[in-house]
Amino acid sequence: MTFEEFYKKKCLPAVMKELAFKNVMRVPQISKVVVSTSIKEATQDVKILDRASQEMALLTGQKPITTRAKKSIANFKLRKGVPIGCQVTLRKRSMYEFLNRFINMALPRMRDFRGVSPKGFDGRGNYSIGITEQIIFPEIEYDKIERIWGMNVTIVTTARNDSEAKVLLRHLGMPFREN
Repeated sequence: MTFEEFYKKKCLPAVMKELAFKNVMRVPQISKVVVSTSIKEATQDVKILDRASQEMALLTGQKPITTRAKKSIANFKLRKGVPIGCQVTLRKRSMYEFLNRFINMALPRMRDFRGVSPKGFDGRGNYSIGITEQIIFPEIEYDKIERIWGMNVTIVTTARNDSEAKVLLRHLGMPFREN
């Protein structure tokens, strides 16, 4: 059973029952997953960003777009329009495949992992988590990486509030820690 089938056949009915929704269209769903990174050393050496882009493509199965600085900041030696990061937006099948690998393989491989923080919600039902090392993913070979970089993973849902989104993510297998 694929993760998408698990989501549709097991998670949605369980979420519908727990939240006491009568209509299946009211149940919150995941609309997209955004994976992004920014590397401060990319302002001096563009090759660092190219390597990070290749690794992100390996992780997500999709070619990332390059993000550029929106404004100049003299203290950071940053000029407007300089490439500083990359980002991928995943939808449909690739989103489910990435979520499966992220929740079931990558998160348990984090150092001193006791669960993800329940404080990563934004008030509108979207959840963000920061990853400090890309080496937690099984696709990355430790011997071939040049430098360790972090990333942000944002799960965008159709939930109306944080509690609905938390129920949905918990049924998907997201290991929230108790605070």
